[in-house]
Amino acid sequence: MSSLLYAAGGAGGGSGNPILGLLPFVLIIVVMYFLMIRPQRKKQKEKEEMLENLKSGDKVLTIGGIYGTIDGIDEKNNRIILNVGKDVKFNLTKSAIADKIEK
Repeated sequence: MSSLLYAAGGAGGGSGNPILGLLPFVLIIVVMYFLMIRPQRKKQKEKEEMLENLKSGDKVLTIGGIYGTIDGIDEKNNRIILNVGKDVKFNLTKSAIADKIEK
């Protein structure tokens, strides 16, 4: 009977290294960093650069799906004047720009 308990790890079983018990969790965190967090930070940095480099005349797409041309930029208030058609202009924050449309 005691050999059955020993085989099941109940009697006389020495404790293993606790660091080895944490190894799977550490590996999961490392994999999540390289597959999820790092690419998201890179994408966020690219968007910030795009928003900083906007200028009048650039064609952009808003997060609401509206295409337009930038008429002016107010750096002080972090706003953009977006021309979307004949005599139709919107005042938007810079963060409302989803993408710059390349020609």
